[in-house]
Amino acid sequence: MTSPLAVGNAPPASQPPEVHLLGIRHHGPGSARSVVRALDALQPTVVLVELPADCEAALSWVAHEQLVPPVALLGYVVDQPHRAAFLPFAEFSPEWQAFVWAQQRDVPLRAIDLPLANSLAADSDGGVELQLADHPVGDPLAALAAAAGDPDPERWWDDVIEHRGDGAPSFEAVAEAMTAVRGGWEAASARESRREAFMRQSLRKAMHEGHERIAVVCGAWHVPALALPLPPATVDAATLRGLPKVKVGVSWVPWTHRRLAATTGYGAGVASPGWYAHVFRHPGATGVSRWFVGAARLLRHHGLSASPDHLIAATRTAGALAALRGRPRPGLGEVLDAADTVMAGSTGLALIQRELVVGDAIGEVPDDAPQVPLARDLAAQQRKARLKVQADARTVELDVRTPGGRNRSVLLHRLRALGVRWGTCEEGRGTSGTFRETWVLRWEPELTIRVIELSAHGTTVEAAAAHRLLEQAHAATALADLVLILDTALLADLPAVVQPVVALVEAQAAHDPDVAQVIDTLGPLARALRYGDVRGTDASALRRVFDGLVVRVLAGTVMACRSLDDDAAAAMVERLAGVQAALALTDHAARRGEWPAVLTLVTERSDVHGLVQGRAARLLHDGGAWNRAQVGHRVSRALSVGVTPAVGAAFVEGFVAGSGTVLVHDRELLDIIDTWVSALAPDSFVATVPLLRRTFGAFEPAERRQLGMLLADQEVVHGTGFGDEIDAARAASALVTVRQMLGVAQ
Repeated sequence: MTSPLAVGNAPPASQPPEVHLLGIRHHGPGSARSVVRALDALQPTVVLVELPADCEAALSWVAHEQLVPPVALLGYVVDQPHRAAFLPFAEFSPEWQAFVWAQQRDVPLRAIDLPLANSLAADSDGGVELQLADHPVGDPLAALAAAAGDPDPERWWDDVIEHRGDGAPSFEAVAEAMTAVRGGWEAASARESRREAFMRQSLRKAMHEGHERIAVVCGAWHVPALALPLPPATVDAATLRGLPKVKVGVSWVPWTHRRLAATTGYGAGVASPGWYAHVFRHPGATGVSRWFVGAARLLRHHGLSASPDHLIAATRTAGALAALRGRPRPGLGEVLDAADTVMAGSTGLALIQRELVVGDAIGEVPDDAPQVPLARDLAAQQRKARLKVQADARTVELDVRTPGGRNRSVLLHRLRALGVRWGTCEEGRGTSGTFRETWVLRWEPELTIRVIELSAHGTTVEAAAAHRLLEQAHAATALADLVLILDTALLADLPAVVQPVVALVEAQAAHDPDVAQVIDTLGPLARALRYGDVRGTDASALRRVFDGLVVRVLAGTVMACRSLDDDAAAAMVERLAGVQAALALTDHAARRGEWPAVLTLVTERSDVHGLVQGRAARLLHDGGAWNRAQVGHRVSRALSVGVTPAVGAAFVEGFVAGSGTVLVHDRELLDIIDTWVSALAPDSFVATVPLLRRTFGAFEPAERRQLGMLLADQEVVHGTGFGDEIDAARAASALVTVRQMLGVAQ
């Protein structure tokens, strides 16, 4: 599109330059092909692109072979990184194709939109993506589609621009249509006025520089505002006068097709980036058949049926649907309907939607591209650990006994310490041993902003994680929070954090009057000690802290168990079990001496809740400190006539809650409880039966069945599985293996 220059805007040269306005749709594959074809035909001496002006320096990286779209330019306020903006580009983005065309031909490339320094200063809240311009008539495509008789603006634009296979430029028609919708160069909002005023200023500058042919690649909506003759320069100068500014940084970051499938943001999102990428690479009629080939390959890869006949039928169906719907060629709706009808079904269609329509592509950025030091070190650590950044979630199993597994685990835990949630460590998966970790990894572009925000903590991942944990530790007021920080530091292999936090834990524990909080720290500390042994971490300081806390627990448990209500007693039951588990996990000497003595005192005090007494007795039984006679004697006392039924029922719940194994294998205990229940008065039985039902209802079905048979005086059948005759010699050989597995002496 060539427009004569207005009087007063003419450059000093005698021959006015040619100005060609290439109005495009952001992320449009047809627009991208048209831009390349138009640039080839025009051979401009300078290319102007709708892009914030302070991003222009970053465009020099476009020619780098390691800068692979989809990528985004990240602009952020240097001293407030959370105020940032992403400007994403895909291979099929017209702006990206203009960048590549200019860089490959050494043609000057200019960014002409309002600088981020101004737009981010005006947006005090900040966002992660720049917003589209405001339109006085709503969506301009809707107005144009309605004029053409099509109720679907997206479908109309795809038909006339994006799905055209010839790539023939239609910029004059686009400009005429937008002018008809818009009505002139005036903008609808102050923000849009500032942007277009800056674009016109940039265009005037290029004209005065003496360029012969100027190509302007901009959103179609802005074409009327940039058409010649331009309004007086004084008008634009007044519009831009006094705009606030901030210092910004700009860098390239990887982007993803999944993030492009958004509905808002700079240049708008597209619902089908995978489909648009295919249309860009394979335009025209053959593109549909090639798409079905890819769909068939995908379905077969996942074990679904897709034969050559399916491909032929699907291609024909898509064409027939396009004809019936009055479309010039099949679009995404037609190919998806054809795939659903002929070859995919609901299961396959969901797979196609995820893998082909949206896609999982993620871009790449050169290692030496401008980045903050922390981001550069993170990229280096990711390469060293061989953890590739991916957009879709993937599961990684790590064995921390191996150097590779340990390095990956340390990096992921350091990022967790920083608050960069690239990976989530899942509990309860994989083996039960502490040498395995299961992580789910997913990289979101917003994590890049998070890394920039954290760059003040240090220039490396290790230093930043250590600084942030120490900062959190000095601000922590609860002992449990300090223990969590200490656990994180051990997992992240941050020795510079361990010693200071150990000192803080010791000081806090010495002055914390709440023994319950001290008890709550033993479990995490025990796991950290055990896990540190597996990982080869020096946890000697942690062992000293653990031993000191055990002394506190031993001294204060009896007092902490006194005069508790029902809720507090239930919590204390779990705490007592946690202490015993922690002592067992670390094989602490107290589990065989002082701890059983403490539990014995708990069972004997009259001011201790029956639930707590019952659990203490069970722990003494399970730990081997009490034999069957001692346990039976204590249960008999708890269920004697002088004890109220409510207290007895609470004792029973504490003793057997969660597992009925002890009653299955100890008939005397079962008879004691059975006799007590049978002797309850009717009113007492009615009052206690809900509690007893809750207790025994939690048993495994097999345990309940065996207990029922025992109480009915029936013989409990234990099948051998080997028949009546057993080969003694073969059984003896098997027992040798079993003893070795259990660590039992021969």
